[in-house]
Amino acid sequence: MLYEIERKYLVKNNDFEGLASKQYAILQGYICNSEANTVRIRKKGDQAFITIKGASSADGLIRPEWEQMLDTNSFEMLWQLCLPGKIEKTRYEVQHGNHCLEVDVFHGDNEGLIVAEIELKAADEVVEMPDWVGEEVTGIAKYYNSQLAVCPYKDW
Repeated sequence: MLYEIERKYLVKNNDFEGLASKQYAILQGYICNSEANTVRIRKKGDQAFITIKGASSADGLIRPEWEQMLDTNSFEMLWQLCLPGKIEKTRYEVQHGNHCLEVDVFHGDNEGLIVAEIELKAADEVVEMPDWVGEEVTGIAKYYNSQLAVCPYKDW
């Protein structure tokens, strides 16, 4: 089992756009969405994936994760099985030192929310964030994509 270690932050402005090396559309839905685990399918540009995630650590920093590529037909079939509440966003990849910041600009029911995530090598790794990155929201459940699918930003 692999583990992801990541921190999540709100983004204060659009300064990241000019720094991005890549950007692409993401569509994702959930087949299972509980505190214990989630099963997500995602279309990222022209690639598709299924991801299973376990429960987060108490601080929300570490979480078990398994991911596998899907072909287009499998994605389309599984998309029909997703629970109500889909996530639509544009992801920007911004190189920051030895890390890549993934900045998600949400659309649809989550319009207006912009979140940056950074994957770390260790839970105690310290990375200084750029000025356009704001408040840390790691471990705050309402910012999890799985929660945005059932309680979107527009309803806060």
